[in-house]
Amino acid sequence: MKSVFNKDDVAETIELINRLRLESKAQWGKMSVGQMLAHCNVSCEMVYADKYPRPNIFIRLIMKIFVKNKVVSEKPSAKNLPTSPQFKMLDIKDFEFEKKRLIDFIIKTQELGEEHFDGKI
Repeated sequence: MKSVFNKDDVAETIELINRLRLESKAQWGKMSVGQMLAHCNVSCEMVYADKYPRPNIFIRLIMKIFVKNKVVSEKPSAKNLPTSPQFKMLDIKDFEFEKKRLIDFIIKTQELGEEHFDGKI
């Protein structure tokens, strides 16, 4: 499994992101490529910004029990699973802007290192 903390894995991931084009067709769901990048950025915003309210303790427990292992496992996710409202991208997104943001978030995470995130929710 690739790691956002490994410099070589990050370089490979950024290369894949840079291969995306505005005309790239969805291979998974219904979002445009700009929407998909914005969708990926939501997770990063949850880590680096206070843009979204933190779930209460009950929801966090439910997520830890039922969701976490599915998200972080090496097994590919099933298609058409439900998602939280903040991850749904309904409006048009600026492809280049969202692409740059995602790459910047990935680089920032790799540079901070795994130890920075130890013990954090």
